[in-house]
Amino acid sequence: MASDLSPAEPPFLAVVIPAYNEEQDIRSTLDQITRYLSAQAYSWTVLVVDDGSTDATASIVETFASDQPHVELLSEPHGGKGAAVQAGMLHTTAQYRFLCDADLSMPIEQLPRFLPPALTGYDIALGSREVTGARRFYEPRRRHIMGRLYNGITRTLAVPGVLDTQCGFKCFRGTVADRLFPLQRTSGFGFDVEILYLARRIGLRLVEVPIDWYHRPHSKVRPLQDGFTMTADILRVRWDTWRGRYKGLT
Repeated sequence: MASDLSPAEPPFLAVVIPAYNEEQDIRSTLDQITRYLSAQAYSWTVLVVDDGSTDATASIVETFASDQPHVELLSEPHGGKGAAVQAGMLHTTAQYRFLCDADLSMPIEQLPRFLPPALTGYDIALGSREVTGARRFYEPRRRHIMGRLYNGITRTLAVPGVLDTQCGFKCFRGTVADRLFPLQRTSGFGFDVEILYLARRIGLRLVEVPIDWYHRPHSKVRPLQDGFTMTADILRVRWDTWRGRYKGLT
């Protein structure tokens, strides 16, 4: 069991979970994550950022957190996944900050792949469904094709060489998160590409980590509509860069 921390001592790891109307999955996700983390030697916290849900998501998390002191609920007005992630990443002070989708489509047992001692010498570790060793399960062919088309656009316009920008599992060193997320201007699904584009601009080290990924049939991602929206986000990021709107980007 992780030891208690003094108020001034940041945890080793924070798992940041953006959640919008996730009452179907959130209890199971928290059960699995806390069961796994409770067996680890390092200190940890789980931060659920409720993005203005209109269902029982927040109350489920509140009830769970009442019996689990390492779980915290951060309630935000509905602003989109990017806004929720930004709020969570800047709320915690953990040394490592792991972005985790609420449906837990990656087995939590693969978390060590993103952390020392298994992985060192990086600034952002990206869960990847495309690099050697990665596996996808139950994904509809249409969704996969749309995802690869969008990735081709992101590699051309923003982050050359990154095979999977949109996987919902990423680990940031705390000092890197504190530097990057105040610059974020994208509130929707396209925030991943913006953050990775900015990371590349300031010379940060990115590494893709192969994972097992299981498609969830009730995923909120709409491949065609969201693909168009995220492409527009990429173009806006390039425009904002040209206009000098990223203050502090060096």
